[in-house]
Amino acid sequence: MRISHSTPTGSEEFVHEVPQFGLGVFLMSEEGECRNSVLAALEAGYTHIDTARAYNNEHEVGEAIKESGVDRESLFITTKLRRGHATGYEEVLEHCKKSLELLDTDYIDLYLVHAPPENSEHRAPVWKGMEHCLEQGWVKAIGVSNYGATHLEAMKEYASYMPSVNQVEFNPWLQRPQLFQATEGIGAKVMAYSPLARGHKVDDPELGAIAKRLGCTPAQVAIKFCYDSGCITIPKSSRPERIVENLASLEVDISAEMDAIKALECNYVSGWDPTTEP
Repeated sequence: MRISHSTPTGSEEFVHEVPQFGLGVFLMSEEGECRNSVLAALEAGYTHIDTARAYNNEHEVGEAIKESGVDRESLFITTKLRRGHATGYEEVLEHCKKSLELLDTDYIDLYLVHAPPENSEHRAPVWKGMEHCLEQGWVKAIGVSNYGATHLEAMKEYASYMPSVNQVEFNPWLQRPQLFQATEGIGAKVMAYSPLARGHKVDDPELGAIAKRLGCTPAQVAIKFCYDSGCITIPKSSRPERIVENLASLEVDISAEMDAIKALECNYVSGWDPTTEP
């Protein structure tokens, strides 16, 4: 999938290709868990790993990549600036360099602001710091996470390069049409996390019935829905068999059940949601 950054003059800059499917490593805090999950994913054929400073496992992602022997150029690494670190221009530079060090890599493919800085006065200088990282080549693309439509609109006042991505919770029960439209409206792609609503909806009977009709697992239906909706999709799992099952979602044809899946929408937010903050 192609991502880029829109500018005030209407041009597209820093065009980059992103694998539309990847492994999320949220809540992998036990020693070795993230490393083993990344190794299993790389062995299964994944090429995109999504981590964050807040997950405290960037170092294990780096270790797994080195141990796997997979060429760095063939992989795509996403990480995020911790919200508590998003307080100013210099802080962004400092923490980007720290993530590079922890990941043991020369560049980050996609660097995201993990959530809108709580102090709105910090948002412009933080983004300017992100733009500096992009221009220096420390990162190949920049974006945001958990930004609402009003946050995206406000960025037009201070951004030289608009985000290439907005990573938000998205799944059959939380389809966010307005936010989806606002994200695409600034030239960015939606990146979907928690395709199973943090596991809260994996036993949804309606989802189960759809999966039975399609001959796949409920998780595969939800994951493929995100993918077919045009989202960069990053399901999290630390179980090797589930990592393989999730990747196999891409082979499932859900087109005959798309209306039934869309009907699951109920604006269900499974956890943290800064998109609604001022």
